[in-house]
Amino acid sequence: MNEPLRPASWPPAWPDVTDPGVLAAIAETPRHEFVPHASLDQAYEDIALPIGRGQTISQPYIVALMTQALALTPESRVLEVGTGSGYQAAVLAHLTPHVWSVESVPELAATAEARLRRLGYPVQLRVGDGRLGWPEAAPFDGILVAAAARSVPPALVVQLADGGRLVIPLGDSAWDQRLWLIEKHGDTLSKAFLAEVRFVPLVYTEPADADDAALANIRRKLQKLFEHS
Repeated sequence: MNEPLRPASWPPAWPDVTDPGVLAAIAETPRHEFVPHASLDQAYEDIALPIGRGQTISQPYIVALMTQALALTPESRVLEVGTGSGYQAAVLAHLTPHVWSVESVPELAATAEARLRRLGYPVQLRVGDGRLGWPEAAPFDGILVAAAARSVPPALVVQLADGGRLVIPLGDSAWDQRLWLIEKHGDTLSKAFLAEVRFVPLVYTEPADADDAALANIRRKLQKLFEHS
């Protein structure tokens, strides 16, 4: 695949993305490797692009904003829900080698895994329902959900480490989605609004299990946290 010409000013100057590590990660990740051949000439435009199976590769600005909100260090353990093309996972891997990613569409997962391996990104990937997270690898310092959920999956909050951060778009339709940062400190949850967004819906592939005590407790806290949002 021939590399398209990257703009000299890549990435663009985003007023609310100022973390130099995140900007360097965006600059160093070859986005053209993650877009379909038909969209190659748009690889370095600041837009989302379709990748098939009803999924998209996110707009670079949103990738940068979500990544910055996680406040990662090289020691951070991070989970991505919704691998898609693998682009977001690759950006995360520039900041920490401890990246896990879950994708619900087997075909996308296989393609993304092969691509990430070829490019040398140390991402552990599996097929599954992202709402359930990756319990065997928990706890995570950061969890990034790259698809819109109707509500925050409580299992993801359970899998956050103390002081961990969860970035997730919430909304019932593409026209009313909001991107939230949720922080966990001991038994306390807090939230902060980040942006209005448009994501494809989070795909559910497993039936919801009955809440155990921990999940039920987190679900009550989340309902209280968002009751006036």
